Amino acid sequence: MRVRVLFFGMLKDLAGKSSDMIDLQEGASLRDVLTHYEVQIPRLKESLSALAMAVNQEYSEPDTRLHSGDEVALLPPVSGGSEDAASETVAVKSLRFASIVRDPIDTQRVLTELKQGEDGAALVFEGVVRNQTRGRRTLYLDYEAYEGMALQQMESLAAEALKKFQIRDVTIVHRLGRLAIGETSVLIAVASAHRAAAFEACRWLIDTLKRTVPIWKKEYFEDGAVWADGEPFPAEIPRANPSA
Repeated sequence: MRVRVLFFGMLKDLAGKSSDMIDLQEGASLRDVLTHYEVQIPRLKESLSALAMAVNQEYSEPDTRLHSGDEVALLPPVSGGSEDAASETVAVKSLRFASIVRDPIDTQRVLTELKQGEDGAALVFEGVVRNQTRGRRTLYLDYEAYEGMALQQMESLAAEALKKFQIRDVTIVHRLGRLAIGETSVLIAVASAHRAAAFEACRWLIDTLKRTVPIWKKEYFEDGAVWADGEPFPAEIPRANPSA
């Protein structure tokens, strides 16, 4: 059987490509995919304990059985760099609560569309591109995502926040591609009757997004470029090598 494998972030650099097609025996699992690439990409073994995997855009265990035509993604810790062949190239993708865009985010428009008469609080968080990282001058950032999965993950986070906190509505927008200093990379807007719930929901949303949504950034400096260190996946997301 044949499956498609996607690489993101620093794994794309290690593999030298963003996607691959491989043939496996019937009944093969994600663990067999890892074994294949440990031979093809020796340095991959160093990262296994930090990597997560997905099958058809869902986080999956190493023993997950595969079927012909499946899409497998090897995912380094997320940090939420560049557009690539593995991403679906579209101007905007959106669901009820979540959107992925490549044009500048219009914060005021999002806020205006979100607010209603019964709201006593409307809170906005913007993640903004800063001009330095650990003392190195940043020129610009490049964001990439496993787009379909990222969109579904953001949508699920918004739905969970609506159940978890006393808020009326929420909007999450993430931008991909090249961003200049001062531009907004991610926007979270929350509307509620009272401010406390809005603050709590907004903080939970951005903290969880930065750990679970498959978005990565590459930082470009005057003296080179690096993929940003991602935050470790939370314990409930399976690792490629859970025993490490």
